[in-house]
Amino acid sequence: MLLIFGGAQAADQPIIGLITKTESNPFFVKMKEGAEAEAAKLGAKIISAAGKIDGDNAGQVTAMENMVAAGAKTILITPADAKAIIPSIRKAQRQGVQVIALDSPTDPASAVDALFATNNYTAGVLIGEYAKAALGGKKPVIATLDLFPGHPVGAQRHNGFLQGFGFTSLPAESNELAMPAEVVCSADTYGDTAKGQTAMENCLQKNPNINLVYTINEPAAAGAYNALKSAGKQNGVTIVSVDGGCEGVRNVGAGVIAATSQQYPLRMAALGVAAGVEYAKTGNKVKKGYTDTGVTLIAAKSLSGVNSENVKTGLELCWGK
Repeated sequence: MLLIFGGAQAADQPIIGLITKTESNPFFVKMKEGAEAEAAKLGAKIISAAGKIDGDNAGQVTAMENMVAAGAKTILITPADAKAIIPSIRKAQRQGVQVIALDSPTDPASAVDALFATNNYTAGVLIGEYAKAALGGKKPVIATLDLFPGHPVGAQRHNGFLQGFGFTSLPAESNELAMPAEVVCSADTYGDTAKGQTAMENCLQKNPNINLVYTINEPAAAGAYNALKSAGKQNGVTIVSVDGGCEGVRNVGAGVIAATSQQYPLRMAALGVAAGVEYAKTGNKVKKGYTDTGVTLIAAKSLSGVNSENVKTGLELCWGK
């Protein structure tokens, strides 16, 4: 767990904590940049922390305790474990701290004061629709490279993808993964490139005829492509993903990923910081509930019946907007 404090603090400068899942994932690096930029604009101070790996609840608990002790009146968090973090959130709230989730909901979602995030189910639906059109009527033989069990973001993207493709899936509120017969292999990647490559290698051993790969994010997609390329199968497999980071969009342009659903972490962070400053200055908490920060399908090739933007637009928007 990494905890970073800024420079000297003015006496009336609001302190806002930002806790991300990891410090290495480019998505969370960009989120931190967005928070720092908005804080500088609004005269606030950011304290940031991150878990060692995706799923590191203990690191996030420690970070939250440290931030409350440091005087943060608002904490923005991307929950590593949607359920396990709840007692720490409630403890902070009892001490007068506003807690806002970014990117990932808690379980229950009502445990935080607000959520600023992509509609991850919709993000999945978009790439599922694209994948079906890309296969052009061919029978799908699917590998899903997921996050890890029980995480709402992983479930929403996975189930949304299947729904978009046209399978009977599970609803957005489910944390379970639907598994139609066409999904011949499913593996957890924790959103990591190396784990994504290993997962794809294992899936190819299970079924060498896989022609469609869903991935939880673009690092996992890059790993899957590496495995496919090593096996000489990269040209016969469609990979779809979620995130829309600049590197991911470049991989769409390079043919590594067919399409990706683009999120906007800068917007999430900016909204969170603005709500934190408002609470510090007026005592008014953010409006309770969920704010959808948007999602756009980015694809190298436009397909009939599927709304998408091209790589040029994706690079202009990547994680900023």
